[in-house]
Amino acid sequence: MDLGLKDKVAVVCASSRGLGYACAWELANEGAKVVICSRSEENIKAAAEQIEKETGSQTVGVAADVSTQEAAEFVVGTAVENFGTVNILVNNAGGPPPGPFEAHDDAAWLAAFELNLLSAVRFSRAVAAPMRAAGGGRIINITSIAVKQPVDGLILSNAVRAGVVGLAKTLANELACDRILVNNVCPGFIETDRSVSLLKNRAESQGKTYDKVLEALCAGIPLGRMGKPAELAALVAFLASERAGYITGATIQVDGGLLRALM
Repeated sequence: MDLGLKDKVAVVCASSRGLGYACAWELANEGAKVVICSRSEENIKAAAEQIEKETGSQTVGVAADVSTQEAAEFVVGTAVENFGTVNILVNNAGGPPPGPFEAHDDAAWLAAFELNLLSAVRFSRAVAAPMRAAGGGRIINITSIAVKQPVDGLILSNAVRAGVVGLAKTLANELACDRILVNNVCPGFIETDRSVSLLKNRAESQGKTYDKVLEALCAGIPLGRMGKPAELAALVAFLASERAGYITGATIQVDGGLLRALM
C-alpha cells in the first residue's frame, strides 16, 4: 500500500528512542523527511544518523526539551528552514513519574502538565500556520491506554494525558476546515525502556521478580504479550497518510486487546 508520504515533512517529538524513534523511522521509511528531537544532543544526532542510514530519507536531529516554551518554535522552525514546511506532527513525550496521589506535590503536577499537555498545545500551535499554507496536515498525539482505562499508580499520567484527548477532539473540529486532521494513538504495554522501568518498580514494590510481574501482566492481555514499538508506529504512519483522509478526532488504542471497554 502506497501511503503517499514520500517527500512529506514530519516533526516527531521525543524521538531518540522508544515509541518516538519507531514513529520517526517508520515515517522516514515511507519516504518522509523527518525532524526529530530529544533533550540529549548526542543521542538525537545518533538517532538521526541511524534513521537516515537505514531508510535513505533526510533526517535532522535537534536537541530540545519539549516541556519548555522555546522547544516548539525551535523544532518546527528547524523543519521549515530545512524542508520548507511541516505536513505531519507527532506529539510525544516521556511519561511523568509513577506514584500514588499523596506522593505528588504541586511541582510534580505542574511538571506533568508542561511535559504531557502543554507540549502538545505548543507544538500544535506552532505547526498550524505551515500546515494551513501547505493545504492541510496531520497532528497525531501519542498518549496512553490510561486515557481510556486508568492505570494503577500512574495518577499524573492518567489525569494529564486525558487533557490531550480533550484538546485533540476540539482541535479536530476547529481545524477540519483547513484539512488538518487530529488523532490520538494510545499505546498499551509496549516494550520500551519506560514500560520495563515501570514493571521493575512494580516488581520491587510487590516483592516479586520482574519475570513474575511480566507474566502476570501478559496474562491480562488477550494477545499474551507486550507490543512492539514498530506495531504502534505502523498505525501512526497510516494516520499520517493520504489513506487516512477521513479519520479525525479519533482515539485509537494499540494494546493487544487490553482495553475491556466497548469504546
